[in-house]
Amino acid sequence: MSPPPGSPTLVTPPLGLYIHLPWCERKCPYCDFNSHEASAIPELDYVDALLRDLEGDLELARGRPVETLFIGGGTPSLFSVRAITRLLAGVGSLLQLAPGLEATMEANPGSAEAGKFAGFRAAGINRLSLGIQSFDDARLRALGRVHDSDQARAAIEYARAAGFASFNIDLMHGLPGQTVASAEADLRAALAFDPPHLSWYQLTIEPNTVFHKRPPLLPVEDALADIQQAGEELLAGAGCRQYEVSAYSRPGFRCRHNLNYWTFGDYLGIGAGAHGKISSADGRILRYHKTRQPADYLAAGSGTFTAGSRQLAPADITGEFMLNALRLNEGFTRELFEARTGLDAAAIEPQVQELGERGLLVCDDRGVRASDLGRRFLDSVIAGFFPD
Repeated sequence: MSPPPGSPTLVTPPLGLYIHLPWCERKCPYCDFNSHEASAIPELDYVDALLRDLEGDLELARGRPVETLFIGGGTPSLFSVRAITRLLAGVGSLLQLAPGLEATMEANPGSAEAGKFAGFRAAGINRLSLGIQSFDDARLRALGRVHDSDQARAAIEYARAAGFASFNIDLMHGLPGQTVASAEADLRAALAFDPPHLSWYQLTIEPNTVFHKRPPLLPVEDALADIQQAGEELLAGAGCRQYEVSAYSRPGFRCRHNLNYWTFGDYLGIGAGAHGKISSADGRILRYHKTRQPADYLAAGSGTFTAGSRQLAPADITGEFMLNALRLNEGFTRELFEARTGLDAAAIEPQVQELGERGLLVCDDRGVRASDLGRRFLDSVIAGFFPD
């Protein structure tokens, strides 16, 4: 469905590449990602499948430069340096990689994985996201993590020693048995390393997880609110600026790949269960996903990796734009809305005005963003932009 004549022109957004490596050493009880335990990983066969998958998506890229790359999982750092080197070389031979490419890889703090960091850096990875989750051994055991606090600290040191000037520490709060004091202690432990970027988010119980079947005892709502407030004050005092619901960074170290998601940019997705979003020159926006099970993905032939796709209707485009952009502290401008959606910003004015009158949105010359109250009820605010 193309936009009607006279509509704003959809401006081709930045393009990223997401690569999914689905295996992990042990699946955590809170994890609802497409991840699978494996004692042996067919990593070179999987890299070959990834590159065949990417070849089939080249028409979607249309020669556009890739500005960010993100390898997620699973636990990508379980892969050998040889496999990651082969993967990145293959990607570089198929796609135009922009100067200054941000290339992120998720990694766990296990000692065997940390020992590979220098090799990943030499292969072309220039940003790590370290799945620390907590520096408290009791909390780590409750989360089913395979590392301990000493390994967590060592992994950060290994990352720095390997030359990673840009890295993220991934922390969770609202953990089983956690108090305000222990949540603050986790943050102080992380801040002692002066991290360029920190992801700090609340544990949620998702369907189809072990925790959903056997829920742990989590802090009550009042305690969660106290943890959130105390943590935000601690992070702000340490100079970590919040720019998204769960993302904090030093100046110049925002995650560009995730910012592309949140500003409704485009991205190719390759790997088992990966998702992609592509905007066309004629104003259409396509979402697609790849075969989910690793065995089926490995068995797929060229051109058969995509399991499904759909073209977004205008109403869905509006809702999905808000689902991303309103997570950002700075929100969005009406110009960005029109450029990324191809829709007239006048169409969202009734909802924007109503939510503004209710104190849930702030609308000024800087654009549209969630108020402090709106951020507390963000799901409800976003729902107002989706069809009934």
